[in-house]
Amino acid sequence: MGEIAAVATSFFWSFTSIQFTLAGRRVGSVVVNRVRLVLAVLFLSLAHLLLLGEFWPIHAEAFRWGWLGLSGTIGLVLGDASLFQSFVLIGPRRAMLLMTLVPVIGALVAWVWLGETLRPTEIAAVLLTVGGIAWVVSERGPSGAQGGPVRDTSKYALGVLLGLGGALGQALGLVTSKQGLSGDFPALSATLIRMLVAAVVIWLLTLVRGQGGATLRALEDKKARSFVVGGALTGPVFGVWLSMVAVQRTHVGIASTLMALSPIILVPFERRFFEDQVSPRAIVGTVVALTGVATIFLT
Repeated sequence: MGEIAAVATSFFWSFTSIQFTLAGRRVGSVVVNRVRLVLAVLFLSLAHLLLLGEFWPIHAEAFRWGWLGLSGTIGLVLGDASLFQSFVLIGPRRAMLLMTLVPVIGALVAWVWLGETLRPTEIAAVLLTVGGIAWVVSERGPSGAQGGPVRDTSKYALGVLLGLGGALGQALGLVTSKQGLSGDFPALSATLIRMLVAAVVIWLLTLVRGQGGATLRALEDKKARSFVVGGALTGPVFGVWLSMVAVQRTHVGIASTLMALSPIILVPFERRFFEDQVSPRAIVGTVVALTGVATIFLT
Protein backbone atom coordinates (compact mmCIF):
# COMPACT_ATOMS: atom_id res chain seq x y z
CA MET A 1 0.00 0.00 0.00
CA GLY A 2 2.80 2.43 0.87
CA GLU A 3 4.61 1.81 -2.41
CA ILE A 4 1.45 2.35 -4.47
CA ALA A 5 0.73 5.58 -2.61
CA ALA A 6 4.30 6.77 -3.27
CA VAL A 7 4.03 6.16 -7.03
CA ALA A 8 0.67 7.97 -7.13
CA THR A 9 2.30 10.84 -5.25
CA SER A 10 4.92 11.20 -7.97
CA PHE A 11 2.18 11.57 -10.60
CA PHE A 12 0.34 14.24 -8.65
CA TRP A 13 3.56 16.14 -7.93
CA SER A 14 4.42 16.10 -11.63
CA PHE A 15 1.17 17.87 -12.46
CA THR A 16 1.73 20.27 -9.58
CA SER A 17 5.23 21.24 -10.72
CA ILE A 18 3.91 22.22 -14.15
CA GLN A 19 1.04 24.28 -12.77
CA PHE A 20 3.11 26.02 -10.11
CA THR A 21 5.86 26.80 -12.64
CA LEU A 22 3.34 28.46 -14.94
CA ALA A 23 1.76 30.35 -12.02
CA GLY A 24 5.15 31.34 -10.58
CA ARG A 25 6.19 32.92 -13.87
CA ARG A 26 3.14 35.16 -13.74
CA VAL A 27 2.90 36.20 -10.09
CA GLY A 28 6.07 34.91 -8.39
CA SER A 29 6.83 31.73 -6.48
CA VAL A 30 6.36 33.37 -3.06
CA VAL A 31 2.73 34.25 -3.85
CA VAL A 32 2.14 30.72 -5.15
CA ASN A 33 3.43 29.16 -1.94
CA ARG A 34 1.31 31.41 0.28
CA VAL A 35 -1.94 30.93 -1.59
CA ARG A 36 -1.67 27.22 -2.24
CA LEU A 37 -1.30 26.53 1.51
CA VAL A 38 -4.54 28.39 2.30
CA LEU A 39 -6.38 26.53 -0.47
CA ALA A 40 -4.94 23.22 0.70
CA VAL A 41 -6.15 23.82 4.27
CA LEU A 42 -9.64 24.59 2.95
CA PHE A 43 -9.82 21.52 0.70
CA LEU A 44 -8.35 19.19 3.32
CA SER A 45 -10.62 20.50 6.07
CA LEU A 46 -13.69 19.74 3.97
CA ALA A 47 -12.37 16.26 3.19
CA HIS A 48 -11.59 15.70 6.88
CA LEU A 49 -15.13 16.71 7.83
CA LEU A 50 -16.71 14.40 5.27
CA LEU A 51 -14.49 11.37 5.94
CA LEU A 52 -13.63 11.65 9.63
CA GLY A 53 -16.51 13.69 11.04
CA GLU A 54 -14.65 16.78 12.25
CA PHE A 55 -13.33 19.88 10.55
CA TRP A 56 -9.88 19.67 12.15
CA PRO A 57 -8.15 16.88 14.15
CA ILE A 58 -8.44 18.87 17.38
CA HIS A 59 -8.27 15.73 19.53
CA ALA A 60 -4.84 14.70 18.22
CA GLU A 61 -2.17 14.43 20.89
CA ALA A 62 0.19 17.35 21.47
CA PHE A 63 3.24 15.38 20.35
CA ARG A 64 1.60 14.78 16.95
CA TRP A 65 0.92 18.49 16.50
CA GLY A 66 4.54 19.15 17.45
CA TRP A 67 6.16 16.67 15.07
CA LEU A 68 3.75 17.23 12.19
CA GLY A 69 3.88 20.99 12.67
CA LEU A 70 7.67 20.88 12.57
CA SER A 71 7.45 18.70 9.47
CA GLY A 72 5.12 21.18 7.78
CA THR A 73 7.34 24.13 8.60
CA ILE A 74 10.48 22.44 7.30
CA GLY A 75 8.98 20.76 4.25
CA LEU A 76 6.10 23.00 3.17
CA VAL A 77 7.31 26.47 4.17
CA LEU A 78 11.09 26.35 3.79
CA GLY A 79 11.58 23.41 1.45
CA ASP A 80 8.77 24.17 -0.99
CA ALA A 81 9.56 27.89 -1.06
CA SER A 82 13.05 26.96 -2.26
CA LEU A 83 11.74 24.42 -4.76
CA PHE A 84 9.13 26.74 -6.31
CA GLN A 85 11.71 29.46 -6.92
CA SER A 86 13.99 26.81 -8.41
CA PHE A 87 11.17 25.92 -10.83
CA VAL A 88 11.06 29.52 -12.01
CA LEU A 89 14.85 29.93 -12.34
CA ILE A 90 15.89 26.64 -13.94
CA GLY A 91 12.61 24.96 -14.94
CA PRO A 92 10.69 22.03 -13.44
CA ARG A 93 12.64 19.30 -15.21
CA ARG A 94 16.04 20.34 -13.91
CA ALA A 95 14.67 21.30 -10.50
CA MET A 96 13.15 17.84 -10.18
CA LEU A 97 16.54 16.34 -10.99
CA LEU A 98 17.78 17.85 -7.74
CA MET A 99 14.82 16.32 -5.93
CA THR A 100 16.22 12.88 -6.74
CA LEU A 101 18.53 13.52 -3.81
CA VAL A 102 15.52 13.20 -1.47
CA PRO A 103 15.76 9.36 -1.26
CA VAL A 104 19.45 9.55 -0.41
CA ILE A 105 18.98 12.24 2.23
CA GLY A 106 15.82 10.60 3.58
CA ALA A 107 17.39 7.15 3.85
CA LEU A 108 20.50 8.50 5.59
CA VAL A 109 18.51 10.56 8.09
CA ALA A 110 16.07 7.68 8.73
CA TRP A 111 19.04 5.32 9.26
CA VAL A 112 20.62 7.63 11.84
CA TRP A 113 17.41 8.86 13.48
CA LEU A 114 14.82 6.10 13.12
CA GLY A 115 17.08 3.06 12.91
CA GLU A 116 15.56 1.99 9.57
CA THR A 117 17.73 -0.34 7.51
CA LEU A 118 17.46 -1.42 3.87
CA ARG A 119 18.39 -4.81 2.47
CA PRO A 120 21.17 -4.94 -0.15
CA THR A 121 18.63 -5.55 -2.93
CA GLU A 122 16.60 -2.54 -1.80
CA ILE A 123 19.72 -0.36 -1.72
CA ALA A 124 20.57 -1.50 -5.24
CA ALA A 125 17.02 -0.75 -6.39
CA VAL A 126 17.16 2.73 -4.89
CA LEU A 127 20.47 3.45 -6.63
CA LEU A 128 19.14 2.05 -9.92
CA THR A 129 16.01 4.19 -9.76
CA VAL A 130 17.85 7.37 -8.85
CA GLY A 131 20.49 6.66 -11.49
CA GLY A 132 17.85 6.22 -14.19
CA ILE A 133 16.12 9.43 -13.20
CA ALA A 134 19.39 11.36 -13.17
CA TRP A 135 20.28 9.94 -16.61
CA VAL A 136 17.04 11.27 -18.07
CA VAL A 137 16.91 14.72 -16.53
CA SER A 138 20.62 15.52 -16.88
CA GLU A 139 20.67 14.89 -20.63
CA ARG A 140 20.71 18.51 -21.77
CA GLY A 141 22.89 21.38 -20.65
CA PRO A 142 21.63 23.99 -18.21
CA SER A 143 18.17 25.12 -19.26
CA GLY A 144 15.95 27.90 -18.07
CA ALA A 145 12.26 27.91 -17.26
CA GLN A 146 11.45 28.38 -20.94
CA GLY A 147 13.57 25.41 -22.02
CA GLY A 148 16.26 27.66 -23.56
CA PRO A 149 19.83 28.26 -22.48
CA VAL A 150 20.50 30.09 -19.27
CA ARG A 151 22.49 33.27 -19.98
CA ASP A 152 22.76 34.38 -16.36
CA THR A 153 24.98 31.80 -14.65
CA SER A 154 24.41 33.39 -11.25
CA LYS A 155 20.66 32.80 -11.56
CA TYR A 156 21.29 29.23 -12.64
CA ALA A 157 23.58 28.64 -9.65
CA LEU A 158 20.97 30.14 -7.34
CA GLY A 159 18.32 27.89 -8.88
CA VAL A 160 20.50 24.84 -8.24
CA LEU A 161 21.12 25.85 -4.63
CA LEU A 162 17.40 26.44 -4.09
CA GLY A 163 16.64 23.04 -5.61
CA LEU A 164 19.06 21.43 -3.18
CA GLY A 165 17.32 23.30 -0.36
CA GLY A 166 13.99 21.94 -1.56
CA ALA A 167 15.34 18.38 -1.53
CA LEU A 168 16.75 18.78 1.98
CA GLY A 169 13.49 20.29 3.24
CA GLN A 170 11.36 17.53 1.77
CA ALA A 171 13.59 14.77 3.13
CA LEU A 172 13.65 16.22 6.65
CA GLY A 173 9.92 16.87 6.44
CA LEU A 174 9.23 13.23 5.61
CA VAL A 175 11.39 11.92 8.43
CA THR A 176 9.88 14.21 11.07
CA SER A 177 6.35 13.41 9.86
CA LYS A 178 7.07 9.72 10.50
CA GLN A 179 7.24 10.52 14.22
CA GLY A 180 3.80 12.12 14.21
CA LEU A 181 2.26 9.28 12.19
CA SER A 182 3.09 6.57 14.74
CA GLY A 183 0.28 4.31 15.90
CA ASP A 184 -1.74 4.29 12.65
CA PHE A 185 -2.72 7.94 12.99
CA PRO A 186 -4.92 8.88 9.97
CA ALA A 187 -2.79 10.15 7.09
CA LEU A 188 -5.48 12.70 6.18
CA SER A 189 -5.35 14.18 9.68
CA ALA A 190 -1.55 14.31 9.56
CA THR A 191 -1.63 16.06 6.19
CA LEU A 192 -4.11 18.64 7.46
CA ILE A 193 -2.02 19.36 10.57
CA ARG A 194 1.09 19.87 8.44
CA MET A 195 -0.74 22.21 6.07
CA LEU A 196 -2.49 24.14 8.83
CA VAL A 197 0.68 24.83 10.79
CA ALA A 198 2.60 25.70 7.61
CA ALA A 199 -0.17 28.10 6.49
CA VAL A 200 -0.20 29.84 9.88
CA VAL A 201 3.59 30.22 9.88
CA ILE A 202 3.87 31.54 6.34
CA TRP A 203 0.96 33.99 6.70
CA LEU A 204 2.25 35.34 10.01
CA LEU A 205 5.51 36.10 8.22
CA THR A 206 3.58 37.62 5.32
CA LEU A 207 1.59 39.94 7.57
CA VAL A 208 4.63 40.94 9.61
CA ARG A 209 6.31 41.97 6.35
CA GLY A 210 3.20 43.88 5.25
CA GLN A 211 2.84 41.80 2.06
CA GLY A 212 -0.70 40.52 2.52
CA GLY A 213 -2.29 43.09 0.21
CA ALA A 214 0.25 42.55 -2.55
CA THR A 215 -0.34 38.81 -2.39
CA LEU A 216 -4.11 39.21 -2.77
CA ARG A 217 -3.71 41.70 -5.64
CA ALA A 218 -1.52 39.22 -7.50
CA LEU A 219 -4.48 36.82 -7.62
CA GLU A 220 -6.30 39.18 -9.98
CA ASP A 221 -4.39 37.32 -12.71
CA LYS A 222 -7.03 34.75 -13.72
CA LYS A 223 -4.62 32.31 -15.36
CA ALA A 224 -2.29 32.33 -12.37
CA ARG A 225 -5.27 31.83 -10.06
CA SER A 226 -6.47 28.78 -12.00
CA PHE A 227 -2.96 27.27 -12.01
CA VAL A 228 -2.62 27.77 -8.25
CA VAL A 229 -6.03 26.20 -7.53
CA GLY A 230 -5.27 23.21 -9.74
CA GLY A 231 -1.80 22.82 -8.26
CA ALA A 232 -3.20 23.03 -4.73
CA LEU A 233 -5.48 20.09 -5.45
CA THR A 234 -2.87 17.87 -7.10
CA GLY A 235 0.01 18.81 -4.79
CA PRO A 236 -0.78 19.84 -1.21
CA VAL A 237 -4.04 17.88 -1.11
CA PHE A 238 -3.76 14.60 -3.04
CA GLY A 239 0.03 14.50 -3.38
CA VAL A 240 0.96 15.29 0.22
CA TRP A 241 -1.91 13.17 1.58
CA LEU A 242 -0.64 10.16 -0.36
CA SER A 243 2.93 10.92 0.68
CA MET A 244 1.83 10.61 4.31
CA VAL A 245 0.25 7.23 3.50
CA ALA A 246 3.51 6.21 1.83
CA VAL A 247 5.84 7.09 4.71
CA GLN A 248 3.41 5.51 7.18
CA ARG A 249 3.21 2.20 5.30
CA THR A 250 6.79 1.70 4.12
CA HIS A 251 10.38 2.79 4.81
CA VAL A 252 11.20 6.45 4.26
CA GLY A 253 13.97 5.52 1.82
CA ILE A 254 11.64 3.38 -0.33
CA ALA A 255 8.83 5.95 -0.23
CA SER A 256 11.21 8.79 -1.12
CA THR A 257 12.63 6.84 -4.06
CA LEU A 258 9.24 6.10 -5.58
CA MET A 259 8.10 9.68 -5.03
CA ALA A 260 11.19 10.80 -6.95
CA LEU A 261 9.77 9.41 -10.22
CA SER A 262 8.28 12.80 -11.08
CA PRO A 263 11.12 13.79 -13.49
CA ILE A 264 10.41 10.66 -15.54
CA ILE A 265 6.70 11.40 -15.65
CA LEU A 266 7.41 15.01 -16.60
CA VAL A 267 9.23 14.10 -19.83
CA PRO A 268 6.15 13.84 -22.13
CA PHE A 269 4.36 16.71 -20.37
CA GLU A 270 7.33 19.03 -20.73
CA ARG A 271 7.30 18.32 -24.46
CA ARG A 272 3.78 19.74 -24.50
CA PHE A 273 4.25 22.70 -22.13
CA PHE A 274 7.94 23.55 -22.46
CA GLU A 275 8.84 22.20 -25.93
CA ASP A 276 11.29 19.67 -24.55
CA GLN A 277 11.92 16.75 -26.92
CA VAL A 278 11.95 13.11 -25.74
CA SER A 279 15.17 11.44 -26.89
CA PRO A 280 16.31 7.80 -26.97
CA ARG A 281 18.43 8.54 -23.92
CA ALA A 282 15.30 9.64 -22.06
CA ILE A 283 13.56 6.39 -23.02
CA VAL A 284 16.52 4.28 -21.84
CA GLY A 285 16.69 6.18 -18.58
CA THR A 286 12.98 5.67 -18.06
CA VAL A 287 13.36 1.91 -18.51
CA VAL A 288 16.26 1.84 -16.04
CA ALA A 289 14.32 3.83 -13.45
CA LEU A 290 11.20 1.71 -13.83
CA THR A 291 13.34 -1.42 -13.47
CA GLY A 292 14.47 -0.07 -10.12
CA VAL A 293 10.86 0.62 -9.14
CA ALA A 294 9.84 -2.92 -10.13
CA THR A 295 12.69 -4.31 -8.02
CA ILE A 296 11.45 -2.33 -5.02
CA PHE A 297 7.95 -3.75 -5.48
CA LEU A 298 9.22 -7.34 -5.78
CA THR A 299 11.62 -7.36 -2.80
